[in-house]
Amino acid sequence: MDKLHIIGGRPLHGRIVIGGAKNAALPLMCAALLTREKVTLDNVPYLADITTMAKLLMQHGAALSLQDNPPPLGSAPHYSRRLTLEATHIASITAPYDLVRTMRASVLVLGPLLAREGRAKVSLPGGCAIGTRPIDLHLMAMEALGARITLEEGYVLAEAPAGGLKGGDIHFEKVSVGATENALMAACLASGTTCIRNAAREPEIGDLTALLTAMGARIEGAGTDTLIIHGVTSLAGAQHRVIADRIETGSYLAALAMTGGEIELEGARPDTLGAVIEAMDHIGVKMVEEEGILRVTRRAGALTPRDIITEPYPGFPTDMQAQLMTILTQAEGDSAISETIFENRFMHVPELTRMGARISVSGHTATVHGRTPLKGAPVMATDLRASVSLVIAALGAEGETTISRIYHLDRGYERLEEKLAACGAEIKRVR
Repeated sequence: MDKLHIIGGRPLHGRIVIGGAKNAALPLMCAALLTREKVTLDNVPYLADITTMAKLLMQHGAALSLQDNPPPLGSAPHYSRRLTLEATHIASITAPYDLVRTMRASVLVLGPLLAREGRAKVSLPGGCAIGTRPIDLHLMAMEALGARITLEEGYVLAEAPAGGLKGGDIHFEKVSVGATENALMAACLASGTTCIRNAAREPEIGDLTALLTAMGARIEGAGTDTLIIHGVTSLAGAQHRVIADRIETGSYLAALAMTGGEIELEGARPDTLGAVIEAMDHIGVKMVEEEGILRVTRRAGALTPRDIITEPYPGFPTDMQAQLMTILTQAEGDSAISETIFENRFMHVPELTRMGARISVSGHTATVHGRTPLKGAPVMATDLRASVSLVIAALGAEGETTISRIYHLDRGYERLEEKLAACGAEIKRVR
């Protein structure tokens, strides 16, 4: 099993190309099930979760082709990929356990299959062990569109009424990105008008809305918490570029905060990172945007403590909580981090403690006691974002760190060790 070996203490200097967002690409891929025509996605990242979703869509009957364009010689490490999907016929309405269990986003085939075929059988999902993350809101949304839902032997069985799904009023009691995406896709082919209230507003949902609109969907309220969808009888194919990954961008901001130096982030979208940009600026990270490049340096002296609370967009994202916690170990004073999205997302704390961090946890709040020098140690990744937080810690630690179970990292970060090594980090993948 692969591991990462890192020798810390090297400042970062160079350019990093930000890839397409995994959390945008996955629902965009599922949207291809809504049409018989070709859907072409540019800037698709090559990640384990993308491969899993591709396998799932192929077993549903979609044909996939991938055009791989490596970077020019001497440029920053990146790959620009074009993925074409064509679901002319749906071969199976079943999303099997063996594929769904490894990735929670697999449940996003529920809405498209139900809308197009009138039936769907989807295994209850898996993914990172950061909480129970039930899919009750997904099922409620399908029921609001007229579907009959039953649970049987670990599967969700969904069946639309005669004549297909009907427009309805969907009000989410709590904000859910996945449930909003599932409801949005299903409503596009439902007869009549659907209103989704308390919808999630993440940029990835805006990206999905843009693709669906290009396919012929009629959607009002993009970017707000109220979406109005006027159902159409069919959707066409379209071409769309996946939005830049805001969490990858934020992770490299955190890496620079830990190591110092100067990096250029090419293709970053600071406009999707308001709360993260504000927090990083307070802590001591300097950012200047010019001509598609985000130039990043660190102010002189120790980092400044910062209290944060994770919240749905536009609040501070839970997917950046672990990275921020890591750099706050180097702040001059204490910081409090309250996690309100997932109930089990402090599993990286014991591993950071092994490296010398002083972090105390009480309920949903972790207090980071800075400033503490970090020292290299053998550590283990427990989930996707925890894994990159350990990479960031290792980059700033004294000595050698070995990070095991990095298959978590490969779910969401493309060629991370190559991108960091090109900027001077001493990092390599070993077995």
